[in-house]
Amino acid sequence: MMNFCSINDVDDPQGWVDEALALKKEIETYGPKVYTGKSICLLFFNPSLRTRLSMQKAAFNLGIQSFIFNLNQEGWQLEFEDGTVMNGYTSEHIKEAAGVLSSYFDAVGVRSFASLSNKEDDYTEKVFNQFVKHCTVPVINMESATLHPLQSLADMITIKEFAQVKKPKVVLSWAPHPKALPQAVANSFSQWAGQMDYDFVVTHPEGYELAPEFMQGATLEYDQKKAFEGADFIYAKNWSSYEEYGQILSQDKKWMIDKVKMNLTNNAKFMHCLPVRRNVIVSDEVIDSENSIVMQQAAHRVTSANLVLRKLIG
Repeated sequence: MMNFCSINDVDDPQGWVDEALALKKEIETYGPKVYTGKSICLLFFNPSLRTRLSMQKAAFNLGIQSFIFNLNQEGWQLEFEDGTVMNGYTSEHIKEAAGVLSSYFDAVGVRSFASLSNKEDDYTEKVFNQFVKHCTVPVINMESATLHPLQSLADMITIKEFAQVKKPKVVLSWAPHPKALPQAVANSFSQWAGQMDYDFVVTHPEGYELAPEFMQGATLEYDQKKAFEGADFIYAKNWSSYEEYGQILSQDKKWMIDKVKMNLTNNAKFMHCLPVRRNVIVSDEVIDSENSIVMQQAAHRVTSANLVLRKLIG
């Protein structure tokens, strides 16, 4: 049985990018598949727009029936600890919940964000990994505490589509945000970009270093303007501190992506996973420019989900 938890479940990341684009053309040419009798349950602990709808659209494309369940609003409070006496606020153990889901569906997608309060629980993926452990059908990571591989696969597909040179310079840039956000998108993007044939640079203020395991293949540059020089792609994202876990150490407005900084690049394309805070993360003139590919990037969320669903449940 195959799961899709991270890039570690992918045998050939570049090959997957090429397969995803080929499958996209196939679906555009021949249309959605007829109903296959397969089904998937999409479990959400947290809000979603692109992930939920792209997974449903991809399931439709492949003739798979999708079912949505919002656990925090509609389900019983789950218990994740083994050996606990359940005489408190939890009503159902993950063992039974995962067993039931596995008996109903051919795969399960799980979206569960970081708490940003307990680093150990978040970075051991306490919630997500319990589904992996106890489900007997494939489990798909629809964003966990530390990773968002569906987004990252879509990002790699987007870069492949728009790259004008064999080895593009790709820059992941921290940008300010009023709220503390997880490191999941930044971790995952770095993990995937580090395995592609990119000149890959990560830039952020001191104190926002990602966990070392996600920086393999990346060059760290604290000077944002220097990092932007000659770049072919700029990927903007905010994340809170990993070392001082979950803390906002800076809201420096000088790190916002604006036209002046984009002028330092090699006519770079601008990327963001969305939703984005306009004129906080990025100025209107950049995100509304011809070089902004955030909509194409969002569309490729369906492209990436198409491939993952076909790989896991056909």
